[in-house]
Amino acid sequence: MLKKTPFLETEYHFGYNPKEAWEGLMEEKRKDRFIPLHRPYFTPEEEEAVLSVLKSTRIGGNGPITKKVEEMLAKLTSSPYALLTTSCTHALEMGVMCFNISPGDEVILPSFAFVSAANAIVREGGKPVFAEIDPDTLNLDPKDAEQRITKKTRGFILIHYAGIPCDMDAFKKLAEKYGLFIIEDAAQGIGARYKGKHLGAIGDVGCISFHETKNITCGEGGAFLTGREDLFHKAEIIREKGTNRSAFLRGEIDKYSWAGVGSSFIPSELLAALLEVQLKRLEMVNERRGRIYHFYRERLSELEKKGKIRLPKIPDYATPNYHIFYFLMENEELTDKVLGRLRSRGIGATFHFVPLHSSPYGREVLGYREEDFPLTNRVSRSLIRLPLFPELTEEEINYIVEEVKRAILEV
Repeated sequence: MLKKTPFLETEYHFGYNPKEAWEGLMEEKRKDRFIPLHRPYFTPEEEEAVLSVLKSTRIGGNGPITKKVEEMLAKLTSSPYALLTTSCTHALEMGVMCFNISPGDEVILPSFAFVSAANAIVREGGKPVFAEIDPDTLNLDPKDAEQRITKKTRGFILIHYAGIPCDMDAFKKLAEKYGLFIIEDAAQGIGARYKGKHLGAIGDVGCISFHETKNITCGEGGAFLTGREDLFHKAEIIREKGTNRSAFLRGEIDKYSWAGVGSSFIPSELLAALLEVQLKRLEMVNERRGRIYHFYRERLSELEKKGKIRLPKIPDYATPNYHIFYFLMENEELTDKVLGRLRSRGIGATFHFVPLHSSPYGREVLGYREEDFPLTNRVSRSLIRLPLFPELTEEEINYIVEEVKRAILEV
């Protein structure tokens, strides 16, 4: 049974009682019925970890805490190599750079995605080639993707939407058949698995996000994962401003210098300290999110039976991390009406990706047409996300569900 009080129940920092302050804040927000889409989960440990780093004066990147967190990530994901980055965007850029993309090279990805994956290709002179999504998972459809493969195709960037895995077996077969690389955009996938394997540790490269909106966070941050030693050494140089400084720090060379093209993709020890604490409670956070997710599913199932909405599907091969709870409406007009109603009632429900093919850059530069991907368009225009974070109370969740039902049945 979900608790009637927020899960955050500890006293901490800045000389006041945060439990008391939190409850006062929540009471004020309840008066206005304001429930955000997401709220990061913090405890006193985060403050203590950051203060410890500040007192040490060792706040730059690639220090002992960064190394410890990288070891934790490698163990969690069963990935031989893990590198912390300043964002998942930078991890994706590192990944594409590792494969020496040249002008004219093509990389296939879904249009239903955040722009970082496409930008990582464009920055290297490559061409993003969009493909249609699977109607059940909203991930890249392997059959449609195969139809987009040409002699110029170098690889795939696979987005695991909402922490639900792509069909990795199908894409690995395609990669082997055509000699292509796989970069997993597992920005939303921390703690999620495909047939027992952690997302991001299945393809050639995996990229994870620790942005404020993710299940665990350090504000801004990411990780680059790979099982390939050659890609790891390339990524090390790229991440260290194009130098072989990492090899120098390991004592493998007596001095470091410019070794290739790179940039500054290493986060501060302050962020690593936050992330170390957050990683320790990943399982608990995902479990609590799962309880809320399944509460939504159970309570909204009657609307699906009436044909009013379509709820998300979890494939048998998937172990989700419950990053997003969404449902699909019948059409864009109804979606707008329901979203407007929920927001007017103080519920931070929202849409998600605007398809990349229909964006100004997709149309004016890449030459796509609005009608090129009808399923992607339909999903984008009919998807509604509901608030999902550990501190949601039973009262708030019940209120959200009742308002969703009322909004849908009245439009």
